[in-house]
Amino acid sequence: MAVSESAERSPKSEAPKSEAPGPGASGPTGADLARSALRAARAQARQRGEQVREKREAKRHGLRSGARSDGRDPVPLGAALNRLLTERGWESSAAVGGVMGRWPQIVGPDIAAHCHPSSYDEAAAVLTVQCDSTAWATQLRWLARQLVARLNHELGHGTVKTIKVLGPAAPARGYGRLRAPGSKGPGDTWG
Repeated sequence: MAVSESAERSPKSEAPKSEAPGPGASGPTGADLARSALRAARAQARQRGEQVREKREAKRHGLRSGARSDGRDPVPLGAALNRLLTERGWESSAAVGGVMGRWPQIVGPDIAAHCHPSSYDEAAAVLTVQCDSTAWATQLRWLARQLVARLNHELGHGTVKTIKVLGPAAPARGYGRLRAPGSKGPGDTWG
């Protein structure tokens, strides 16, 4: 057993393994070169993988054009306007604007010849109608309930709650040099 003990205690087996080359070595060994080359190849592959993933994400989110449709494709004008109205919340205002354009079809040609919508208050849902004579203003006040029902049928329930009917506007009061004392202008004469 003396031989085996001396073999175990030999200086070759007790010397610690060093990864750095000794003073007589000329550079890194083949295994060290392979490890560093493998690390560099993995880093390059990781970088290329990230670039490919970024390209896929860019394509998926519409940054590139392709065979499939995306948000940048041309659309018909009507569809683009409908999307804009929906995004901005202008549906009711546009509907009421359409009523002002289709007024003769909604109320009929007789009423449309003498009365026209002048404004719409969206917060109070009030449509203001201007008439050209007091007789037509009175007639429209009598028909207001039916007119509100027809407008809500055309525009959607609750778009118009009341109709404010205005009579003809009086001419502007002109103050001149020749004026009768105590006169109230065009309102104090008959006719």
